Amino acid sequence: MNQTDKKGHWENIYQTKEFHEVGWFQSRPDVSLEFIDILSVPKNAKIIDVGAGESYLVDHLLDRGFGNIYVLDISSSAIEKAKYRLGENAKKINWIVSDILEFKINIGFKLWHDRAAFHFLLKKEEIEKYVENAVKGIIPGGYLIIGTFSEKGPDKCSGLPVRRYSINELESTFLPYFKKIKALNIDHITPGGQVQNYSFCCFKRL
Repeated sequence: MNQTDKKGHWENIYQTKEFHEVGWFQSRPDVSLEFIDILSVPKNAKIIDVGAGESYLVDHLLDRGFGNIYVLDISSSAIEKAKYRLGENAKKINWIVSDILEFKINIGFKLWHDRAAFHFLLKKEEIEKYVENAVKGIIPGGYLIIGTFSEKGPDKCSGLPVRRYSINELESTFLPYFKKIKALNIDHITPGGQVQNYSFCCFKRL
């Protein structure tokens, strides 16, 4: 899928579906928040949520007092919906409409979060580019929290094929630049009642 087709696909998803209808919907991203608590990320730290869509993570980060948040998604429709939901609080967020593979990184992030974006990258060169961008974008001693479908999870999401990862495969993908701190597998229940198994890893940038 080329860049234009990819963007068109996600614009269509966010224009035609309510957020509570999509399979990855979470009203509270518990695993991500638990990892952030464990890491004791400073309130002024630069944080980016990659492929965030309309994720509620940004709401919870604001509620916890974080004040240097970046939200990136390829879909401008997703970004606009998230802004609308946040109201005046949207002005506190740095919004970026971009494919993460195209994003020109000139910011050093303390925390890079990605739930269910990375697993859409299928080609070796795309995966390598993502890792390269994460290495560039995360300061030494910073953190990467990433969640993908596990080897037991679905092989498609939103009509697109995905690459499934065991925890060991995620760890090997981000070596030697990142060290695993914590990892777990967890079942996510979709709004339609389907069970999707995820691999979640927290890495430290070496």
